[in-house]
Amino acid sequence: MSLPCLELEQESGCSLEKLRTQATKILTKKKAELERNQEEKPDQAPKDNSRALFNSLFQAYDKAKAPRQRCALAYLLKNNCQVSEVEEYPEAYQQRRRKKEIEIERLEEELKSRLPKGRNLSDQEWLEALEQAQGLILDDEQLREVQASLTRKQSPVPFSISYETNTDLRWSRNEHKRICVSFNGKGISDHTFEVFCDQRQLHWFERLAQDYKIFTQNKEQVPAGLLTLRSARLVWQQVEGKGEPWQVHRLLLHCSVETRLWTAEGTEEVRAEKIAKTQRIIDSMKAKGSRSNKLITHETSLKLLKTFDGFSRPSQAGYKGNPSIVIGVSFGRTKPATVAVVNIETGEVLAYRDVKQLLSKPMKEGKTKKKKTQYEQLKRRREQQRLNSYEHHNAQKNGAPCNFGESRQGEYVDRLLAKAIVEVASQYRASSIVLPDLRNIREAAESEVKARAEQRFPGYQELQDCYAQDYRASIHRWSYNRLAECIQVKAQRAGIATEKARQPDGETPQEKARNLVLAACENRKVSAS
Repeated sequence: MSLPCLELEQESGCSLEKLRTQATKILTKKKAELERNQEEKPDQAPKDNSRALFNSLFQAYDKAKAPRQRCALAYLLKNNCQVSEVEEYPEAYQQRRRKKEIEIERLEEELKSRLPKGRNLSDQEWLEALEQAQGLILDDEQLREVQASLTRKQSPVPFSISYETNTDLRWSRNEHKRICVSFNGKGISDHTFEVFCDQRQLHWFERLAQDYKIFTQNKEQVPAGLLTLRSARLVWQQVEGKGEPWQVHRLLLHCSVETRLWTAEGTEEVRAEKIAKTQRIIDSMKAKGSRSNKLITHETSLKLLKTFDGFSRPSQAGYKGNPSIVIGVSFGRTKPATVAVVNIETGEVLAYRDVKQLLSKPMKEGKTKKKKTQYEQLKRRREQQRLNSYEHHNAQKNGAPCNFGESRQGEYVDRLLAKAIVEVASQYRASSIVLPDLRNIREAAESEVKARAEQRFPGYQELQDCYAQDYRASIHRWSYNRLAECIQVKAQRAGIATEKARQPDGETPQEKARNLVLAACENRKVSAS
């Protein structure tokens, strides 16, 4: 399917211009079909129209029999459902194709190992691997499996317990006025735990206890959707030490909260969203003629959302951004984050910010110390990564333990970057921040490295592996998901909307950030049409 333009011309028997003309007609027809389906069945309309368009073109390609039509569809699919007027360079196309092939191979391998394997509660697997290791192993794949079985460490702590509903946690205060929590569930409901937290989290737990008091003591029924707590998880944290396991390891409570419910304005915003969502569900069920208990439950929830006003929450003026100003954030292997401030009405780029400019603020240190910028933290983390990689390699060679941490440096730098990006958005009064869709980004990055290696040393696997290893070591390894989450949290606190779009290709990080904003605008147009 993914053929160069020259081969598409040869296979179809017509010029590239004619192929583009037919591709334009097919694209217009498919978009009209999707719009018609959305109007006829709004409840079943896909959230991602670009994905729906891709699926529609793939189905049309499978059904098409005429060579010219198949080539026109293949042209659209390889150009991301667009008719490109830019001439194609064969070398760039071959690298892009090989990168995608490697990405597919990695995804296939990942899918094979995706099934849950469960926790091994006995030493039987380790004993079997030890017996195999004593024999002669000729297959490299089998050798890797045996090594993995022998070196794999089982977690000594139990699995975590997830609470997906906020009413499964019961909050109270003991005789010392400390906040306590208990949980629903067999075997655990009889126990009450005191909450120990940092000063930064104390106000949240006070709010959760206050909400639960209103929920239980109010004469009227309280809508659970307006409670600040959304979900929770009870986790055992492994700690080194001697003694009974429940005395050595630490029991942690992770809580997920809706930050907008902290203020009265945010509560009204959430209330309006939930009312609209519940009303759509009720209308859909009534249209189908449903009279089940679920319909009665939704109608009761709708009534409570509209009438209940028992929360007294502080008032705070909301953020108002300029709808024509949008921030794009591109992620890259050489630079963690690059920002582009774009006026979407004119297409003009108002400003660029690379990671060094974002982290240009001085760090808070003593007066006598030499002033350093926050960028020094990033360089320190990269140096720590290289040092850890070197020590990890030596430890593996010597068969020694190789658990080297980074003292949460990466998380701290992510917070600094997120804060700086949100400050840029506030400075330009941006209406939203566009982040890359991170699905399969690791596979895409790894396939890019392998494609570079194959292009540099064709036919030499050892040289390719060495080049890929050196290239990975020369650049940082970043947790893009964690960085994106930090940006979303900071933006939500500031009242700035965030959206996601597929990160397009570009020569530089600045181009990628700008193209990301343009891609988000196209997604908006498709969703609105």
